[in-house]
Amino acid sequence: MKKIIEKYKGRFSEIKLWSTLKKYARMAGVKTVYTVLLMFYAFKRKDTPKWAKTLITGLLGYFLAPIDAIPDLTPFVGWTDDLGLLSVGIVTVAGYINKEVKDKARKQLTTLFGEYDPAELEEIDKRL
Repeated sequence: MKKIIEKYKGRFSEIKLWSTLKKYARMAGVKTVYTVLLMFYAFKRKDTPKWAKTLITGLLGYFLAPIDAIPDLTPFVGWTDDLGLLSVGIVTVAGYINKEVKDKARKQLTTLFGEYDPAELEEIDKRL
């Protein structure tokens, strides 16, 4: 995980994140996008420590990289490695994901997807 963080943290930018989400949200799926948004909004919190922000930028950089372990251009399968790594990362920074972060992520999901089934998010929320 450490190698991935170091390799990909420089690929993260807010502009790139929003551009990628607007383009590929539906392909990535609600769970992946929710996980990304939780990490992003945790990153934006003032009280999230530097080590957690470094982890988050590395994982979001990995998410934004078009070529990683499994290329994201491959429908469905290409996002599974991203979700796997993001799932490990989100548990690590779970202490910095509060109700405000969850609310912002869910609001943004509505913007990106319109209607979605909130039950899809329960699995992720249980890990936090």
